[in-house]
Parts: sequence; structure tokens; C-alpha cells
Amino acid sequence: MDRRDFIKKATMAAAGATVVSPMSAMMNSVTGGKTPHVLLINGSPRTDGNTFCCLKEIEAQLQKHGVESEIVQIGRKPVRMCINCGGCRQNDGKGCVFDDDMCAVITEKMATADALIVGTPVYYGQPNGGILSLMQRLFFSAGHLVQNKPAAALAVCRRGGATATLQTMNMMFEMMNMPVVTSQYWNIAYGAGKGEVKLDTEGMQTMRTLATNMAFLLHKIHADGNTAPQRDERPSFMNFIR
Repeated sequence: MDRRDFIKKATMAAAGATVVSPMSAMMNSVTGGKTPHVLLINGSPRTDGNTFCCLKEIEAQLQKHGVESEIVQIGRKPVRMCINCGGCRQNDGKGCVFDDDMCAVITEKMATADALIVGTPVYYGQPNGGILSLMQRLFFSAGHLVQNKPAAALAVCRRGGATATLQTMNMMFEMMNMPVVTSQYWNIAYGAGKGEVKLDTEGMQTMRTLATNMAFLLHKIHADGNTAPQRDERPSFMNFIR
């Protein structure tokens, strides 16, 4: 920001005016005032740890671009894994028949969300077990709620395993026809102790860029009338063993 822009914005702030980013202004003009909403899931059992810090950085940047968001904590209570019972197929589109854990909460919120961002710490080179169980059940039992909605994952680690964790998360998004939102680098941040991730300046910048790209994509989708691609064919499954 040069000196002239700084003085202009400072003057507007002093006068009680709200500074709105160009992207935010354009978004409001094409959505008729409807504000896009992004659901952010914290896959860490720690409510204020490094994964949460990354999500807060994203949330602040989304807000700058006029995009609403909500961070939902996965918490420390057990999350059931999918047992392939098939009950969701007879549940009138309401999702998993197990309705006593966070999957039911996320399913309800996903019905009105326009996009999804999932953050997870790295456990043994993999996402948190709870977030894996939640996402697998959500996508299997209520996949219609996530189809065509932009998605992104982020991984926080002390040293390694983050790229494998991101790959695991992104594979789920790709199977659900969810546009995967990228950043300037892989969505990774480093930190061990509580809050250390804030010292990873490149990681924090990566989170902000991710948020900016998410807001940009949502703007484009809404400008097009939120029309999903029309697919001519049903999924064709080919089993190698017959």
C-alpha cells in the first residue's frame, strides 16, 4: 500500500466509512447482497491450537473479501467410523443414521454452506483419525450436500507428513466433484507448541492466499448464477476382479 492509499483509507475510517475490497464489492453486486458462507472444520481436538490459528487466519481474510465463515471444532468426543450399514440410503437424504456425534452437526451445516475448508494436524503422516471418520461418513451418507462446492484442506505439522495428509484429504474432494481451491504453495503450516504456527510467516501467507482464492472462486460461481455443470452420464464403476 502506498502513502496515498494509506491516507485515503485512514480518512475513510475516521469518517466512519467501511473499506470494502474490490472483490467484496463485485461479489455483492452479482449475488444481490447474498453473502457466501464457508464452513471451516477444525480437525484438531485442541480448540485453540495451531490448526485453529490457521483457520482464524483464513477466516479473517475471507471477511476482508465479504465472505462469511464459521469454524466448527471437531472436539474431543468420539466420532464413529462408517460401518457401511447402508442405513443412510433409507434415511430420506438426512445423512448418516448415527446422529449422536459431530457428523450430524456438520451434515446440517453443510446443507447451507457454499464451500468447505478442513484443517487437520498431522498424525503419523495422516489426518486426524476423527476427521477422517467424520469426512468419510459425511461424504458417503450426504454426498449430495457437498457436490460442486469448492473445498480445501490444510495440514499442520511439527516437521513432516503434511503432503501425504493433504493428498489424503484432496482425494476425497476430487471424488465428490468439489473444485479444489489452491494457494501459492501447498496448504501447510509448521509449529509444535501452542501458537508456534504464527511464527511461520510463509505458512500464514499461504493461508491468506488460500482464503483470497476461495473468495475469488465463490465470486465467479455466484456471478454465473450458481449453476452446476450438467453431466450427461451417471458414474460408471469398473471392478478389476470379476
